Amino acid sequence: MTPFALMWGGFAIFWEWHALTAPNAPPFFALWGIPFLLIGFHLIFGRFLLEIWQRSKTYYGVTNERVLIVSGLFKRNVKSLSLRNLPELSVSEGSNGVGTISFGGGPFSSMFTGSAWPGTDAYTGPRFDQIANVRSVYETLRVAQREVWI
Repeated sequence: MTPFALMWGGFAIFWEWHALTAPNAPPFFALWGIPFLLIGFHLIFGRFLLEIWQRSKTYYGVTNERVLIVSGLFKRNVKSLSLRNLPELSVSEGSNGVGTISFGGGPFSSMFTGSAWPGTDAYTGPRFDQIANVRSVYETLRVAQREVWI
């Protein structure tokens, strides 16, 4: 994504610069470049700011019967998964102990994980994303799952 973002943003900046500084360039050229410039800024650094904001509004929970994911910037979305019917769990952990626990996933989940494109969450499946002490949370989930079946 980063090379594409830099190419898009670089070309949009090039276009806008020339549209503003070239003699006899129609004003329409400068106006035409503005949406592409905004998209480029989003792809280069805005997507990271949006992700930080989204993470600050996302909460994860484990009860004795369910896994809960509460998220949403402008409206609350609650995803509830039964521990009894929980699909396969997979963990990816970094060297600092921060990681992601995925609950199953769609057919293209690995392709869209961490994607900056809007709407790709539908393909990744539910997950606890970038959480501290991921191994400990994973063990908590496994214990809660076993207790549901007892």
